[in-house]
Formats: sequence, C-alpha cells, structure tokens
Amino acid sequence: MRLLISLAVLALIVAGALYGVRSGAIDVPPDWNPWAQLDVNAEPDFLTRHKLNRLSKSSEQCQQVLATTGIEYERLDNRVTGPACGFFNAVRVDRTSSRVSKPFSLSCRAAVSLALWERHVLVPAAQKHFGQNVATLEHFGSYSCRNVYGRANATRSQHATAEALDVAGFVLEDGRRIRVLKDWEEGGEKGAFLREVRTGACRFFDGVLSPDYNAAHRDHFHFDRGPYRACR
Repeated sequence: MRLLISLAVLALIVAGALYGVRSGAIDVPPDWNPWAQLDVNAEPDFLTRHKLNRLSKSSEQCQQVLATTGIEYERLDNRVTGPACGFFNAVRVDRTSSRVSKPFSLSCRAAVSLALWERHVLVPAAQKHFGQNVATLEHFGSYSCRNVYGRANATRSQHATAEALDVAGFVLEDGRRIRVLKDWEEGGEKGAFLREVRTGACRFFDGVLSPDYNAAHRDHFHFDRGPYRACR
C-alpha cells in the first residue's frame, strides 16, 4: 500500500511539473521544453523531431516557424486537384538558403524540414567538403497528382499532396555542379558530400530515398514528409 501511495504521489508531482512547464508557470530553457516553438536555427536535439511533428497538427504554428527560416515563399490556397490529390497548408517556394532551379510547391511542414536540412546538413557539408556554400538547389519537382512510380495500380505518391521534393543536384558558388546521377558512384569529395547530405536528411524527413534504394532513384534524392520512415 505504501508503494502504491508513493507512486501516486510521484505521478501527481510529475503531472504537476509537466503542467507547470506547458502553462509557462515553470520556466525551463526552450531546448528542454517539448511545448516550446521549434527554432530552426538552434542545434537539433532529442526534442527537434517531436517539435517538427507538432507542426503537422497546427497550420498557423507551422506558418509561424516557416516565417523564421529565411525561405522566400508565398502561401497557397488549399485546393483539391483530383482524387486524393491537392494542397493543404502549402507554399510556393521561390528561394531557400540558395537559389532554386525553379519555384516549387511544398506543404508547410515539408518546407520546414527542408530548411532544417539546409541549415544543419547541406550548408555544413558544403563548407566541409568544398569550403563554400551551395548557390543553387536543382530539383525535378515536388507536387504532382500521380501514383507511386506513376503506376496505375499503386497508391498515391507523397508528391500528390505536395509532401515531397526530388533533389537532382547542386551548383556551388564557384560554378561546380554536383549531380546525383553523375557523382553518386564517382567517389571522391562529391560522392562523400552526396552521401552526407542524403543521410543527414533522414533526421528531418520521414522518407529519404537515393540511388541506394532502387534504379528509379538513380538520378535524384526523394525527400518526403509521409506516413512511413525510410532512409535508403
């Protein structure tokens, strides 16, 4: 009985502490507060993915975070474009931390994931391997009302709801071009860079597919915010 009473008291203390943190009555650093707004510029920690996932539940909170990323974008009206196709809380991205080969549409939460990846993976990797930044992000597109691999009997792709982006390569500030198709198997700094940015994306996206996955991804990285976790 004493043990049960002690456990009940402990549970009440923990519940009270959690309520105090959530309500703001107890002040804790944002890095230790699971209810604090995601800071894209802060070093990722054990709560980053939790905070990132919370943005899926609040359109306005996601927009508030996206507005702090430095991405240049315009909000898109929610729309249905076909069976199980369309946008919800999506934006048209005109520029990220670098130029983009052409504007593309992404859900807000996928755009925040992209900003985290660029800030904490892509930029450091470019500096590490080449001593400079990425000037242009080259891609094969994002939104497309289609099934996986375009197959008639397949489920809808994450592209069908603007939750995915296919990254084809990068142009450095000095004009050097790095392409998944050409440089993935070449080895050297370019190959090491591509593997680093692929693997690093798994920290912020749910689905990350590369040439290691199958031949359909031999020329690009597929990044998505979807229902399944994959890092290949």
